[in-house]
Amino acid sequence: MTTINDPTVLAEVTDLSLKYEEALSNNNLEVLDSLFWDAPEVVRFGITENLYGSDEIRNFRQNRPNPKIEREISNLKVVTFGKDAATVTLEFRRNINGVERFGRQSQTWYRFTEGWKVVSAHVSLLPVSLSKL
Repeated sequence: MTTINDPTVLAEVTDLSLKYEEALSNNNLEVLDSLFWDAPEVVRFGITENLYGSDEIRNFRQNRPNPKIEREISNLKVVTFGKDAATVTLEFRRNINGVERFGRQSQTWYRFTEGWKVVSAHVSLLPVSLSKL
């Protein structure tokens, strides 16, 4: 039977999720790259882009027009499945061009021999008219 939310695994993935958030807000490309699976199979669906493979993800980050992503997160939920798989979801609020926006993010993490990596990620914004975080 698969163990859900083993405390040790839950703490590991939660810490990595917070490390990702810090790297995102500081545009630390080295850390961001290290947390994503370096493979053609990794996927990141962003607010305006669909990225397939680590090269596309890396290129997007290096050329992002607004590289520092400052946001306030809430409803961070980490669920682990056994010792090697996890999902992370959260809601966020950020200011984009003077407009307060609300969004969601989900990530699937997998533990490889070299450590935990994001294998799939999705970020989306709610319509401007929705203001609940």
